[in-house]
Amino acid sequence: MQSMLIGIAAMLHSGAVLALRWAQWKVSRTGTPAIAGKRNVLIVGAGGLGQRLATCLEKHPELGRSVCGFLDDRKLPGKGVIGRTSDLAGLARAGFVDEVILAGPHDREATLRVLRAAQQLRLDVKMAPDLFGCEPTREMEQFGDIPLISLHEESLPVAGLFLKRMLDIVGAGAALILMAPVLALLAILIRLDSPGPVLYAALRAGRKGRPFTCYKFRTMVRNADALKEELRERNQRHGPFFKIANDPRITRVGRLLRRYSLDELPQFWNVLKGEMSLVGPRPHPLDDFSAYALEHLPRLDVIPGMTGLWQVTARRDPSFETGMNLDIEYIRRWSVGLDLRILLKTAAVVLRGDGV
Repeated sequence: MQSMLIGIAAMLHSGAVLALRWAQWKVSRTGTPAIAGKRNVLIVGAGGLGQRLATCLEKHPELGRSVCGFLDDRKLPGKGVIGRTSDLAGLARAGFVDEVILAGPHDREATLRVLRAAQQLRLDVKMAPDLFGCEPTREMEQFGDIPLISLHEESLPVAGLFLKRMLDIVGAGAALILMAPVLALLAILIRLDSPGPVLYAALRAGRKGRPFTCYKFRTMVRNADALKEELRERNQRHGPFFKIANDPRITRVGRLLRRYSLDELPQFWNVLKGEMSLVGPRPHPLDDFSAYALEHLPRLDVIPGMTGLWQVTARRDPSFETGMNLDIEYIRRWSVGLDLRILLKTAAVVLRGDGV
């Protein structure tokens, strides 16, 4: 066992070093953190320059940008224009926007208003300057033939995020290998206990609201989803979240699995695929996600997790807002150290059988 732990630690250290070096190389080559993935962009200004910029980003997916639409105070909605600059906050949050690009002509007051709003929302801001036909005298970021000046950039903890990913890969991989006999035994018990598949696969809202297939051991009867609406009036959670005590849909083996959180074990596969992390806000079903208010959406700025701050501090609190506030607090305070503390507390919760 000691040699196995030493081997896992060595893998984690080597992987973290390699990942960090690759991330630094990626940033030096592109100016964009490698962990960012595809970035959602709002373009302020739907004139000729804005349209050229949108066309460039559409034709060059290697730039890693997806245009959500235009904001323009001079044009009516339609043809890509989705609002005015005063609508930035709501549209940026609803569209999970990462970056705002100002594509002139530039009105000083409107530009300052957008810049202040973007800083409050923690969005990157770039501007396409009017160079009057001249070549820039210093290096700028180029989108095709359009130079861009960075007015505001949010700093990302690249090293910490890559270390988190390495923890996910090593932790989930080791868990799946070491627990393979347990997984097989649980699968047999589920099949013997009630008719239906061993795994329950359901769509959940992932980072930026993108749906993904989340795996769990089946703990309910086969037609549980069909019965959910009939039981919704008994919901004991406040807000867009469904939970009832003594749920009649849960099977005998299912109650045991839930008590010790064993039904979550297949999600280690979601972690390996990068759809989930070991620690993060729990992924909600799509029908719960569809009932989110605008202020709830920041919890989807990060990858969902198998366990989180809510699970180890207020698991039995019925308030949706309590869980939401704890998820936002986790995102604000995040560090690798916090993840490790949550994992240790999760182990204690599981061993006590506090699952519900």
